[in-house]
Amino acid sequence: MSLIKLPQLNAGAIPEKVSYELTPQAAKKWSAGIKAQDDDDDNGNVINIYDVIGGYDDGAANCDYVAKALKRIGNNDVVVNINSPGGSYFEGVGIYNQLSMHPGRVTVQVVGMAASAASVIAMAGDEILIGSGAFLMIHNAWCLAMGNRHDLQGIIDGLGAFDKAMADLYAQRSHRPLDEIAAMMDKETWLDCTAAMECGLATGRLEVKKQTTVDSESKQARALVDTALAQLGMSRKERRQVLSSLNKNHSMPCAAEDSATPGAGSDDFLASANGLLNFLNRKD
Repeated sequence: MSLIKLPQLNAGAIPEKVSYELTPQAAKKWSAGIKAQDDDDDNGNVINIYDVIGGYDDGAANCDYVAKALKRIGNNDVVVNINSPGGSYFEGVGIYNQLSMHPGRVTVQVVGMAASAASVIAMAGDEILIGSGAFLMIHNAWCLAMGNRHDLQGIIDGLGAFDKAMADLYAQRSHRPLDEIAAMMDKETWLDCTAAMECGLATGRLEVKKQTTVDSESKQARALVDTALAQLGMSRKERRQVLSSLNKNHSMPCAAEDSATPGAGSDDFLASANGLLNFLNRKD
């Protein structure tokens, strides 16, 4: 970025036996269909992050998508619209680093939710604008892990390093004491527009028209299914295969087709996804 000097975050190598995932709480709170009304990302200087970080589809919120968008935009200023419940810490750090190195002015607009890894991305803005009814959420890195006690101790040490890097970033942007930010992360803090501005994690109020896309319920159901399957120990690849099968069977629009009219199978997808969720969450 040209206006603010921000640190580069080093995510390191993705550890074995650990997966950094979307939290169930954020998935449940996410209003997936909210987006900015003027968000044409095909020709303009706009990047839209309207999905789980790391995503499920080729057009979703990941490093490759952002890199291609920045290449198209060149050295021009860029607007980044965010409505995301978070997701992969590593993808979030990668997107943050790409935006923080962009030579043009970066304006972040939180139109719905910027939670977890999405809040890290939001910190890359020269301006961080948040809408009425929108939220930032900061917390400690959240993962699913397996292994013996030595594996788990290594994962705990790694989580500590990730949390310190995020806390340093939030503290630098907000000019708040590091221990105050760490305490906010420990208890998982949700900040509305007023609170985000008061604590310094947003620089202004967003005055932008919002609209809700037609596949809001389906997109949230997909995120909830993915989170439930992750808690059962399924790998990201296996979960994507399950979700891809549901998509194909019921003609659900992918992330790149948010503005499209859903196919006749969208209601069927939602019913199947909710049925699967009920099965996964049943109490035996």
